[in-house]
Amino acid sequence: MKKTAPFLLTFLAFNLALPAMAAGEAKNVIFFLGDGMGPVTVTASRIYKYGEAGKLTMETLGRTARIKTYSLDAQTTDSAPSMGAYMTGVKSRNEVLSMDGNAKAQGAFVPSKDVVTGVSNAVNNCPATGNGVAVPTLLEQAIAAKKSTGVVTTARLTHATPAATYAHICNRNAEYDIARQAVPKGAGFNAALGVGVDVLLGGTSYFWRPFNAADAIYKKGRPDGRDLVAELTSQGYTYATDLTTMNAAPTTAGAKLIGLFDQAVAEGHMSYELDRDPTKEPSLEQMTGKAIDLLSKNTNGYFLMVEGGRIDHALHGTNAKRALEDTIAFDNAIKMALSKVDLSNTLIVVTADHDHTMAFNGYSHLGNDVLGKTTDYRSKKMANAADGLPYTTLVFGNGGGPRKAVRDNLTSIDTTDKNYLQEVSIPLGVAGSESHGGGDVMLFAKGAGATPFKGTMDNTKVFTLLKQAFGF
Repeated sequence: MKKTAPFLLTFLAFNLALPAMAAGEAKNVIFFLGDGMGPVTVTASRIYKYGEAGKLTMETLGRTARIKTYSLDAQTTDSAPSMGAYMTGVKSRNEVLSMDGNAKAQGAFVPSKDVVTGVSNAVNNCPATGNGVAVPTLLEQAIAAKKSTGVVTTARLTHATPAATYAHICNRNAEYDIARQAVPKGAGFNAALGVGVDVLLGGTSYFWRPFNAADAIYKKGRPDGRDLVAELTSQGYTYATDLTTMNAAPTTAGAKLIGLFDQAVAEGHMSYELDRDPTKEPSLEQMTGKAIDLLSKNTNGYFLMVEGGRIDHALHGTNAKRALEDTIAFDNAIKMALSKVDLSNTLIVVTADHDHTMAFNGYSHLGNDVLGKTTDYRSKKMANAADGLPYTTLVFGNGGGPRKAVRDNLTSIDTTDKNYLQEVSIPLGVAGSESHGGGDVMLFAKGAGATPFKGTMDNTKVFTLLKQAFGF
């Protein structure tokens, strides 16, 4: 008998010791997406809530990676192509939702106003052919495998991130068309959804309700006159409008649920966590728990996407406190999921679609309020910039507002107030106009099939690993 070479024994021992991922290891996958939740937002949120030595729940997950997020035509992506890459494994252009690289969003394809009602973005101008093709999403593949599916967000249900899971369109702003893609048996329905997504929870009902000029809430509503909520309830969906009706909705096997929460209708999304009325409007944590309770009744498993959508909106507004509070609310939803699932058959992945321009600067002493003014770590006294004025630890690379000849004197200003807007380096002139950042984002994973999530990878690779975990 030949002796095995020592190097071969070493090779075999090393490889046998490596944790391997079996295809189909995960019966369930929960994909958490913190919209705009770049590394600085994660760090600042940790310090804000738990201190420098603390940990967010997402940071306790066992596997980590860095994710490249560029789109097909831009160094800095918007949410549509980045979420599309996570859900389809294909790069697309900015503003394109879950379609291939041939789809274009601009020019003649931008949605237009309905001439009768004046409702903006009501007319979908994406051609039926000749402008790219739809690419199957992970949610659609889960339905084909007879799994239950859910989409939960604090943004509009028709917004880019949630829409990329269940809809295909060349321009993300055609939200009236996106909504009808989710409604079984109706015109424009996405047939790949079978009998529909089982759980849909998020903000804003006017994309789902008919136009009514006399109604303050639905003044933007559907010019085509369709009541998509009524169509869904006629097919067995329970309709929730607040925390009470959501809690009362059944979670028995086969149940379906749509929740459209209009408590912050003026903003067009659900409320920021700091502004949410906890007696009326569900938190992201509560919506996540409800979704898991319902979806877990399917013995074939489920796919659930959960988005902390308003992190991004606060960052666009250079409003750090609301961004950090919404990040903590997102982290609490992850904690809720971990308390309910069996990680031996469930994969949890947490990541972001893109970064923002928020920066963490200065040399403040340990324990300084991350929303406060920068200090000198030696003296613990307020530090001043070259103009002799104090500055905050968190600032933005760009944002709204005109350039000021002289910076505001922050000495007596409470920069920890929820309405305080951080200073910006490059003024873009319009409130809420701070841009995305092009830096890599973080990924955290734990559970069945989590082993391959490591190193630096493209966002399209994440789709490949999710699909592999499911065994598709």
